[in-house]
Order: sequence, then C-alpha cells, then structure tokens
Amino acid sequence: MTSNASTAPAPAAKRRLLLPGLVAFVVFCALMTLGTWQVLRLQWKLALIERVEERIDLAPVDPPAPEAWEGIDEDAWDYRPVRLKGKFLEGEVYYYIALSEPHGTFGGPGYLVYAPFRTEAGPVVMVNRGFVPEARRLPESRPGSEPPAGEVEIAGLWRRDERGNMFTLDADPKTQVWFVREAPKMAASLGIGDAPLAPFSVDLRTEATPAGGLPQAGETIISFRNNHLQYAVTWYGLGLVLIGVFIAFARSETRRPSGE
Repeated sequence: MTSNASTAPAPAAKRRLLLPGLVAFVVFCALMTLGTWQVLRLQWKLALIERVEERIDLAPVDPPAPEAWEGIDEDAWDYRPVRLKGKFLEGEVYYYIALSEPHGTFGGPGYLVYAPFRTEAGPVVMVNRGFVPEARRLPESRPGSEPPAGEVEIAGLWRRDERGNMFTLDADPKTQVWFVREAPKMAASLGIGDAPLAPFSVDLRTEATPAGGLPQAGETIISFRNNHLQYAVTWYGLGLVLIGVFIAFARSETRRPSGE
C-alpha cells in the first residue's frame, strides 16, 4: 500500500495558499494599476509636449487678466506667446541656473535676470530678461544691460511658477539669488506691494537682447520630465516577478509533507 505522508493532501495545500494567494492578487492588481496609470500619464505627457511645440510659434496674445488668475489652466498657458504693454520698474532678482545648451554666446553657471514690469492694466509681471554668466550677475559688471526706459511693448513666453520641495534652497535676500521661480514672491521681495502680482512670469525672446549682449534673452528651457515609460515598465515588471515568486512558492507548498 502506497503511503501518502510525503505529499500534502490537496485541500490542505489549498488552505495554506489561500491567504498568500489573496495577498499576492491584491498586490498584483495594485502593480498593474500603477503601471496602467503611468501609461496614461505617458500619453498625456506626449500630447502636452506636442501641443507646446506647436504653441511656441503662435502669435502673441494678451495674458490672463487678474480676475482669471484663480484656477487658471497652467497646462494650457505654459509656453504660450503673450504680449505686454507697460514699463519696467527698478530692481532685479536672479534665478540660478547652469545653462548647458545656450542658444546664444554665453553659457555655463549663471543666472536668469528677472525684472518687474508694470503693465498698462496695473498688474506687475516678472519678466525674464535673459541669461548672464555667474561673474556678471550685478548690473555694474555689464554696462548697457538696463531694460528699455519708458512705455514699451514686449513679447515672450508665458511661464508657470515652480514649486519647491524640502531640498530646495531658500532665496538669499541679500544677493536676491533664487533657486525656484516664484514670480509673486520675487516681486514682493523688491518691495512691490501696491499692485496685483501676477502668478506667472514671461520669458523674453532672443530679439530682446540688448546691444551689449547681456542679459542674453531667448534662453527658455523647454523641457519636460518624462519618466513615465520607465515607471510603467518597472511596475509591470514587478508584477511579473510577483507571479514568478508566487508560482515557486505554490509549488513548494504543494510538495510539502502534511505533517510540517
């Protein structure tokens, strides 16, 4: 008579696999959901990049009025050409950047120079006038770099504000060096508080570069973080690994003697 002590009865094996199987199923579903979400985000990001590439060559339009600032669709406006009428105010702040692929003569470590611009309608918009090398941050180191005086009309690309994180360095109030583009805070740091402060900024185009060459306008960095495909592959890959691990576990359980 054949002994069945070396092999666990099927019902016992099923009972031992029930809870681990349920947990594995829940985790697998979560991994598949995360992977699918990343695929959807990838499709959204590619569509956004395509829209931006088409958008930057459109004719300039007026930016949103103050009554439209709350709840503004930043994805629809970012990198959109806009026009402003008004005059530059005194003062400037500096956004630190390492310009690795400049469109003009100057590159490397340096700053984007932001100056306040009071529009005809009243609001103040921070305008990115362009790039200056690290050694030429201060206006006295670059004669002829002051903005045009009086009433002017300018055009550039609408830019959304950035959001810092716990690792972002704070702005230096003495040097006015910033590490996050926060237009209203930049304007407020210059003592501008008598007008609405726009929650966006405008990057001037190349043709706005002064005769002296600085600030070097037209250095808008059009880039989007697009790691969604990598994340999707990671989540789906973990799901496949989980299946393999559970299969190996299930085989070991069905072969385990019932007495163990």
